[in-house]
Amino acid sequence: MHTRDQVLINAAELAGLIEAGEPVTLLDVRWRLDEPDGRTAYLQGHLPGAVYVSLEEELSDHTIAGRGRHPLPSGRSLEAAARRWGIRQDVLVVVYDDWNRAGSARAWWVLTAAGLAKVRILDGGLSAWQSGGRCVETGPVIPQLGNVTVLHDNLYAGGRPTLTAQQSGAGGVTLLDARAPERFRGEVEPVDLVAGHIPGAKNVPSGSVLAADGTFLSDAALTQLLSDHGVDRSAPVGAYCGSGVSATVTVAALAAIGCAAALFPGSWSEWSSDPTRSVGRGPE
Repeated sequence: MHTRDQVLINAAELAGLIEAGEPVTLLDVRWRLDEPDGRTAYLQGHLPGAVYVSLEEELSDHTIAGRGRHPLPSGRSLEAAARRWGIRQDVLVVVYDDWNRAGSARAWWVLTAAGLAKVRILDGGLSAWQSGGRCVETGPVIPQLGNVTVLHDNLYAGGRPTLTAQQSGAGGVTLLDARAPERFRGEVEPVDLVAGHIPGAKNVPSGSVLAADGTFLSDAALTQLLSDHGVDRSAPVGAYCGSGVSATVTVAALAAIGCAAALFPGSWSEWSSDPTRSVGRGPE
């Protein structure tokens, strides 16, 4: 069971580790739904020593069909990428982004699903780092090759619980839809071909687990949020979104309060690709 400090690290804590000379690998995972390539923004300013990670190219495998818009990479390919990023065995990895924790949470989920234990999300992302007057660097960073070994090749059956489409629609799990309310209700669908939600799911947008400054809500506030939505933490909980990115923010938030929620990696993009599956519309 995770606790908050096993999922998150704040900017002051990270700065303290760096100032003390502690080994830390920093990964910049900037990604937005409307701007999936964050490389340009990274080059314009990033945490000192941070390496850019492409969610589209390195935290997904688009050669896989039938698994939604962002299929999980293999552990083998992830290990090669992680070594390129400079990740060393048993050295702390801190991931961050600049938009709603989506990129960093996806990286946290993928890396921990592969078996890496010492991975933390920078709480509040890049803005939390900069708000303290801390410096950023420009340009690329070329790290020394790492030596990390991942434990799991199949991340769909790796170190983090997952749900299949069949399991997501079968009941027996409280399923949280992390998308915006209007997408959940089926009023709009900007990305996928069908609008709506998996029948029986509860709409808990990923942004609702974050405070106005982009940090994760306190343990008490997260617990209250789940209670307000009728979520029983002692029963199985799962999460999905459009393609397995923003739902990892929800999974990370729940992990911070000791709730091991399962991810449906293919999410709505996988579910809605099969015309035989039921579609829910409206607020419930």
